[in-house]
Amino acid sequence: MIKAIDAHIHLDMYTESAARTLLTELAECHIEALIAVSRHLDSCKATERLLMQAPEQVFAAYGYHPEQELPTENQLNDLILWIREHSSRMIAIGEIGLPYYMRLEAESAGRVFEIAPYIALLENFLKLAADLDKPVVLHAVYEDADVVCDLLEKHCIKKAHFHWFKGSHSTVERMIQAGYFISITPDVLYEDEIRTLVRSYPINQLMVETDGPWPFEGPFEGQPTHPHMIHAVIEQIAFLKGLQVEEAAHTLLTNTKQFYSIPLPHLF
Repeated sequence: MIKAIDAHIHLDMYTESAARTLLTELAECHIEALIAVSRHLDSCKATERLLMQAPEQVFAAYGYHPEQELPTENQLNDLILWIREHSSRMIAIGEIGLPYYMRLEAESAGRVFEIAPYIALLENFLKLAADLDKPVVLHAVYEDADVVCDLLEKHCIKKAHFHWFKGSHSTVERMIQAGYFISITPDVLYEDEIRTLVRSYPINQLMVETDGPWPFEGPFEGQPTHPHMIHAVIEQIAFLKGLQVEEAAHTLLTNTKQFYSIPLPHLF
């Protein structure tokens, strides 16, 4: 079986014992590595501790998740300084983006939601990524993705990974033409929207992820989210693309390694 990489997981959100156990299980599950993203400064530090425990399996991304309250100026400065000081240990800036779901919830409740400060926050991290020459891991769905595409162009960032992406046909076409990558979660097994997306997006711009510990439905109902689930994702992508599983797995693994500059040996 060809190995795979979970291209987006919140490893720091598992309990410490669960994360350690998960790491010991990767080899037997044919999972070569994890791209572990971060949500704020404490999360970055926790991700780094996990990286130090398993440096050949954990590849770290440091950032500030948009679906939370804005950081204070001091908190933002501290985080950016910490990222600069630890940039040699990270492979990307992430997770960053715009707060689609938090904004939707506020607007549904009749509250005014100011998006401008979140756009300004995102621009801080895009400037940092450009300065450090790192890829970005993005939380940006539906109409937010178009705003983010504008900002990526503004800051001349070419290497962008939109995780668990959903969006309109026009946005999808724009992202394909720009060369941006997306990653597919286990909901491809039961969500028509994601299955349609996989059919339309070039396989050489796809990765696979769990977004663990986020839980899934369908065949994964009630199961703790584990990187081994991405093998089912790969099989479904192969089916939707009309490819042999081995061919799809090889392409998805190579995509991830090339995007994140992970050495290419050890494909099997």
